[in-house]
Amino acid sequence: MSVATVEEIRARFPALSRLHAGERVAYFDGPGGTQVPLEVVDAMTEYLFEHNANTDWRYPSSAETDAMLQSAREAFADFVGAAADEIAFGANMTTLTFHLARAIGRMLEAGDEIVITELDHHGNVAPWVEAARENALTVRVAPMRPHDGTLDLDALESLIGPRTRVVAVGAASNALGTITDVARVSAHARSAGALTYCDAVHYAPHALVDVGALGCDFLACSAYKFYGPHIGVVWGRRDLLASLDVPRLTPAPDTVPERVETGTLNHEGIAGAAAAVDFLASLARAGGTRRQRLHASLDELHRRGRALLNRAWRGLSSIPGVRLYGPQPDQPRTPTVCFTIDGVAAEMVVRQLVDRAVFATHGDFYAATVASRLGHADDGLVRAGCACYTSDSDVDRLVEGVRAIAKAR
Repeated sequence: MSVATVEEIRARFPALSRLHAGERVAYFDGPGGTQVPLEVVDAMTEYLFEHNANTDWRYPSSAETDAMLQSAREAFADFVGAAADEIAFGANMTTLTFHLARAIGRMLEAGDEIVITELDHHGNVAPWVEAARENALTVRVAPMRPHDGTLDLDALESLIGPRTRVVAVGAASNALGTITDVARVSAHARSAGALTYCDAVHYAPHALVDVGALGCDFLACSAYKFYGPHIGVVWGRRDLLASLDVPRLTPAPDTVPERVETGTLNHEGIAGAAAAVDFLASLARAGGTRRQRLHASLDELHRRGRALLNRAWRGLSSIPGVRLYGPQPDQPRTPTVCFTIDGVAAEMVVRQLVDRAVFATHGDFYAATVASRLGHADDGLVRAGCACYTSDSDVDRLVEGVRAIAKAR
């Protein structure tokens, strides 16, 4: 099944026509939030102009909103390989994870254990630490390997024992691009009777999510990382969603999945998020189910991403003074590069790249433990992530800009 070319994809993103300092902007800020295609904005506009209402009332626009929400659940069920009544929406992954961690924590006993990792975004760390504090639970931390930016899976498995109740793990590192073997982690957790909560925020834009293959019990992602608006999405096993001791308003629905959603949802954002899923599916030219088209699109985007990563890695590694972090390009990873330039602060690197209309990011990216373990807790790192609209020339401009900055230091 053929997939739209990079040029065809780029034509669907109005932001790519932006000029800065007289040049077309090359966006490498995707790991912090991608640009959006026309159809996502159109879906949000259509909802607000033609269907805007609250839910469960007996007039047309309310019924249309109910239908949109069901359609969006079906879209995300296809996106992750699950059932529509296992999909819930919220403000973002972090908010959803705090909500679910609180619910799970309330069901555990003092002395029960939660395993987290050094490699994760703190959106999959802080909620569990807080749940542990509130319920007298024990937190155990699996280490990352600083030399290659991977999770020490043997060490993680050694932490899982008879009192382990939850293992919180990321499918891909938003800082380093590392892809972790979640299926292995989930299998080991399950053998100990523990649940696995998977952060797929950085993974979902780059590989087809399959919750069955991953073996996790919950999986969270954020639509704004894969060409949608700022909302969060969580999948959970139906029986678990039904049994969670979720904080909720008494009059609110107690049915799955609505029982884990709080208040009135961001309806226009959900409409746009579903359109982002359809955008990804539409990149596959042939027919088939939405899930089949998503499979074809994401497989091809992953292949292109690896080529872009190889190009960026070769170029950056050839520059004196540049230090690259994370797995080598031939290892399981996303097309996100993380680096520093000796003697130049990460923020200054990013500022000077802006002069060349190259937009990258700096800091710890809320993966604060990663930055600390790499020795950059104070000065941060530079991150450049490739997206479906990234071209070879974008990568070349990034490399040329870094080369000029390194040479001038």
